[in-house]
Amino acid sequence: MSATVPPRHHDIADDLRQQITTDRIPPGERLPSETVLAERYAVSTVTLRRALSALQGEGLVEKIHGKGNFVRRPHRKIMYVGGWGTLDPWTAAEPALRVSVRSSTVPANGDLATLLKVPLGSPLAEFSCLSIEGETLHGLAKIYMPRDVAPAAVLDGDSADRQAFTRFALLGPQPAVTRETVCTRSPTPDESSALRIGTAAPVLTVTRVSTDSAGRVVEAALLTFPGDRVDAVFTTHHANHERQTSA
Repeated sequence: MSATVPPRHHDIADDLRQQITTDRIPPGERLPSETVLAERYAVSTVTLRRALSALQGEGLVEKIHGKGNFVRRPHRKIMYVGGWGTLDPWTAAEPALRVSVRSSTVPANGDLATLLKVPLGSPLAEFSCLSIEGETLHGLAKIYMPRDVAPAAVLDGDSADRQAFTRFALLGPQPAVTRETVCTRSPTPDESSALRIGTAAPVLTVTRVSTDSAGRVVEAALLTFPGDRVDAVFTTHHANHERQTSA
């Protein structure tokens, strides 16, 4: 029984990937034209484009309309610190990192009503945040709070609260409990457009729900980061319990 031969475009992608990852083709360099590459590998341009599409999906190659295919420069990563619900302070404080913020009042739809445990249609303060460094998009955040607990300074866009937005931090008072659910998946069309990434590029998502001491949800944040631009760090603190014995 003969072994199955892998499609030719897999071999081409493997060869180009090896050249890119070993810096034989350095970041920022333009690849030869598709016609030249097709002739070099003795394949059709259709097969060659399949190989390039695989590398584009992996984030190794970027196709710029009218200019060609380029080896992508690696993105600088930011760090999300779990448990505190914030970006790494050093990252967030860098002047090159800026955040665009839009705020509005929206009614709680089915998903949001469930997440915040409020009746359908309840007024929510919504904050849409996008972190940007030059031309690079680092993260997207949708932060929701019951309208009656949203701090006035946050609703008014007070500059004193800009640091909280910059770090995607908790916007209200320190909660009693914060629960974070982390997963990786493909981006939605809206996320792909907002973050300027391909639909095949994975994203890291954090769903952060904070409750007060009475169990009321005071904030729900939906955070989305391109997978190649963030690290998430979670630290567990173990309490020491000493066994007490009576004399």
